[in-house]
Order: sequence, then structure tokens, then C-alpha cells
Amino acid sequence: QVQLVDSGGGLVQAGGSLRLSCAASGRTFSSYTMGWFRQAPGKERAFVAAISGGGGITYYEDSVKGRFTISRDNAKITVYLQMNSLKPEDTAVYYCAAKNQFWDFRSPATYDYWGQGTQVTVSS
Repeated sequence: QVQLVDSGGGLVQAGGSLRLSCAASGRTFSSYTMGWFRQAPGKERAFVAAISGGGGITYYEDSVKGRFTISRDNAKITVYLQMNSLKPEDTAVYYCAAKNQFWDFRSPATYDYWGQGTQVTVSS
């Protein structure tokens, strides 16, 4: 069983930065693939980024490549999402998620555990 707590969201102007954190519980954190997803009002939950258990493999949704960076600190059992050059279209609730297998990391249906979400609002 893994429990995830998201934090770090807020209101920022376009072009600004935020760093989201996802603190996890559980002794097997390093075995989990971690993902970040976001959900804007009226839209489905969408993939943002994923990182393998050891941190050596990362993937990003095309619109955030070069702006967002996913990382993890297995000693602190925390995963991060550094978001730079934020745009109004990045406004959403952001969720971290964990799964046992790396395959199909873009699909939210394959993740076993979810954080409660943190609101990110980017003003123009």
C-alpha cells in the first residue's frame, strides 16, 4: 500500500515557475513508476510526465517538453515536477500517481495509487 500527498500548487503569472512535490509512504517506493497527470475543468485526466523506479528513464507529454522536469529522490521517497515557463493552458489540478509496472505509463487507468491533487493556476 502506498499513500501519496501532493503539494506545491498555487497561482503564478505566465512565464513563472512552480515545483510540485509528491511525498509517498511505503518501503518499496523505489520499485514504483511515478507519474504526474493533470485535469482541467471539463476535460479528462491527461498524462504529463513519468519516471522509472530508479529515475533513469523519463517521458513527457509533448506540450511540456523542455519546460517541465520530473525527478525523484528515493531516499526522501518524494517525486517532483519542476514547471518552468508556465502558460495559461497549464492551468489544472495536478495529480501524482504510482504503479508497479512501467508499461503503458501514459494511461491513468494503469496506475494503482493517486495523490489528492494540487491546483495550479497560471494567469495571463
